[in-house]
Amino acid sequence: MTYAHDMPTVEKVSRTDAGLASELRLSVMRLRRRLAHERHPDNELSLNQMAVLGVLYRNGDLALGELAAHEHVQPPSMTRTVNCLEEGGYVARRPHDTDGRQVLVTLTGSGRATVLADRARRDAWLALRLRDLTPEERAVLRQAAPVLERLARTE
Repeated sequence: MTYAHDMPTVEKVSRTDAGLASELRLSVMRLRRRLAHERHPDNELSLNQMAVLGVLYRNGDLALGELAAHEHVQPPSMTRTVNCLEEGGYVARRPHDTDGRQVLVTLTGSGRATVLADRARRDAWLALRLRDLTPEERAVLRQAAPVLERLARTE
């Protein structure tokens, strides 16, 4: 758990790092909004619901608590999200293979197709934008992608 006294302050961050942090925050937020805008118009799911489908696609079947931890939400919130996804036919619940007390959430064929179609559409949009960049700019992004991923996963 992170406490307020653990949070960075202006005094703890150099001006150069603070400037870079501000530029990255703004750029990443704008790109995220733009990619969200590129979702398929028929996709009625929220970004949070799509994130849950993505977690299941990447990780396989998970318990509600594991899903909540992945998405940094409380279990009751995840239960509501999973209930909506289940009602829409995107996920199903099944008994845990070895622990009879647990229920796993599994991606259905419809959920998998929704994730893949959503990713394909947004990847295609981004690939078109990347073609407008120089080879050097694409090389910089290729190097930055794993660093950005590591930043996103840091607690």
